[in-house]
Order: sequence, then structure tokens, then C-alpha cells
Amino acid sequence: MIPVGIELMNVYGGTVCLDVKTLAEHRQLDTARFENLLMREKSVALPHEDVVSFGVNAARPILDIISDAEKDRIEMLITCTESSFDFGKAASTYIHDLLGLNRNCRLFELKQACYSGTAGLQMAVNTVLSRASPGAKVLVVAVDVSHFPIDEDTDAATQDWAFIEPSSGAGAVAMLIGENPFTFRMDVGANGFYGYEVNDTCRPLPDGGAGDADLSLLSYLDCCENSFFEYQKRVEGIDYRDSFDFLAFHTPFGGMVKGAHRKMLRSLYRAKPQEIDADFQRRVMPGMNYCQRVGNIMGATTALSLASTIDQANFDEPRRVGCFSYGSGCCSEFFSGVANRGSQQRIRQFGIEQQLDQRHRLSIDEYENILRGCSSVRFGTRDVSLDRTDVQRLQKHQGQRLYLTGIENFHREYEWL
Repeated sequence: MIPVGIELMNVYGGTVCLDVKTLAEHRQLDTARFENLLMREKSVALPHEDVVSFGVNAARPILDIISDAEKDRIEMLITCTESSFDFGKAASTYIHDLLGLNRNCRLFELKQACYSGTAGLQMAVNTVLSRASPGAKVLVVAVDVSHFPIDEDTDAATQDWAFIEPSSGAGAVAMLIGENPFTFRMDVGANGFYGYEVNDTCRPLPDGGAGDADLSLLSYLDCCENSFFEYQKRVEGIDYRDSFDFLAFHTPFGGMVKGAHRKMLRSLYRAKPQEIDADFQRRVMPGMNYCQRVGNIMGATTALSLASTIDQANFDEPRRVGCFSYGSGCCSEFFSGVANRGSQQRIRQFGIEQQLDQRHRLSIDEYENILRGCSSVRFGTRDVSLDRTDVQRLQKHQGQRLYLTGIENFHREYEWL
């Protein structure tokens, strides 16, 4: 069987960010429980940023370093998101055009809450494995943004989305999938999937979600356990504690991941608290670094955790990473692959950590002005022209990036600024 997996991988974490503890204090949330979030910052989407701008800004650095011949072998572009702005037209069409990709390319969009990025990755892997077009590549763009638009006279703390605001971020992960998996070689056939209908969280409105936080936690824990058990059935000799050097989890917030990992070690090994904490710090925390700085980016979060693991952990020798993906509603999957020192070098060339460091730190007043500004680009906006002044001020010294500059008769217009 041919090798397959991620050839190149990049993260884009936006232009601006907000200190999560500052937000929690401003919203007068229960700060006694705040530490359980295990979060530091969240990326915030400007009115000028959407799934297209985030997706292109994540993918362009990858295309800039590959040859024209490799670029022309991209025969499929999958956008994985629950934040699209059109019921019919896929954001992939915009991303394809703005990246200048070959027109002999399949373009479509996937949705299954936070599982969508893994769905896209697995579809890409199996497309390459099929060898229907030997040497073909697939570009997977997992991207989600959290807009919380409020009116001038509305108290944000009273909104339906207030309970998820501190943990919800904005960002994109672009992955080039092919037969030369220099960044992450997938363990082909090593997949445990598990799903059922549950109304834990949903997004019945274009600009907001609803849900039951306790039910979501229980479903996440149930799926983590049962998707791993299915993986274990399919792969002989697998042990949760000994078979994986690192673990990358979908991360709604860090406390949920810590709870899932604790449950696994307790139920499988009757591990003691000190042992559980040490294992969490060693195998899970490398993947939490970027998640703590970007927030929950839904369909892209599992990929964000994987990118963080490869960038932050020790890969002096090849190491296996187990990945758990969960999407509310629900569908989940446990899968795995191998990364090495070369993987780390390839991902570090994109300077992900430096890009996150360069984001403008918002004040609360700036943040709430952004929330109000987002009302001008709500789902269904037909015509609008956006002022570029704030963008040019906020993104200075960060290099050229793509931004939304207007909407004309529902068609979105972008510029490199």
C-alpha cells in the first residue's frame, strides 16, 4: 500500500486576539471555574474576516513553497466548516479562485459540526489511496469563525451565545494531502468511528448557537471512549497508554480534554491522580498549546491540536500520535499517524507560533466594537462596503493578508492588504 497523509500543514490564527480571563471578568462570569477552561487567548474574527479569508491565509503559504507542477496536481479542494455564508455555493469556490488553482478540480464543502475537518481529511486520504488519478493531491481547508454580533443597545451577557463566548475562537488549518506524507503519515485502516443523534449543541441560526453544555460533555466523553474501543478492535495489540507517544484531542476547551483523558486512564488502568496529571502534561499538553491561544475553531480544532503537537513536542525519533475528533450532533473518530523530526521542521517553516505572537491584543472596548461591526456582514447581507482603515491599523507589521472588503449583490469581494 502506498504511503499517504499530510504533506504540508499550516495554521492561520487571525489578526487580533483577546485575553480570555479579561473577557470572563468583564462578563462577570464565575471566575472560580475559569481555571478549568485551561485557556489563555482567543482569536477574534474582524468584520473583514470570514471562512474564505481565513482559509486562503492558511493555504497560501503552502502553495507558495510548492512547485507549479505540484500545484497543478491538486485535483480536489474540500472546505470543512459550519460557518459558511451561503446555503448553496461552497466557500471552496472562492478559495479555489483566490489561490489560482487549476480548474480541473473538484470543489465542495463538508459540514458535521466540529468533526468536519476530520471528515475532509479522511475523504482526502481515501481519494489518494484509490489511485484513480495516481499522484493527485487534495487540499483540505478546515476553517471556522465565531461571530457574536450584538446591537448597540443589547447587553452581550444576556445573549444565547454568552456561555460559549469565552472559548469560541476563529482560525483555519490548511492541509495538503498526498503520497509524500512528510508532515504526518496516516496509519491507514486504523480508525475507530462512533456516532449517534444527540442535541448537545447546534447552530439553528446563522449568527448563533444553542445547546446543553452538560449533555455535550457527556456525549464527548462517551464518544472518546467508544471510538477508541472501536479503533482497538480494528488494530491488534493497541493500548491507550502505551501505543501513542502523544495524543491530539478536539478541544472545545482544555478542561473537557483533561476530563476525557482522566476518564480513560481511570477506567482502563485505575490510574491515580498524580499519574494522570503527569501523563496529561507529557502526552496531551503539547497539542493544547495552540488551542489555548486560538480557542475552539470547531471543524479545524482537531487539526489545530495535531499541528500544535508536531510543532511543540519532542520528535527526535518517529513518534505515533493518536487523534480524537468529535462533532456535536454527533460523530466522532479516533485515528492515528506518525510524525518525525522532518515533520517538525516542515511545520515550523510556517512560523505558526510567531504569527500568533504578532496578533494585536484587543482591549474590551475594541472587542465590543468588533462585535457590533459584525452586524454589517451577517448571513444574508446583500450589499455592503467595509472601511479598510481599522484593518490596516490592526494588522500592521503582520505582512500581506487577504480580507473581505465588500459584498455586492451577495457576491463577496476580497483584497490583499
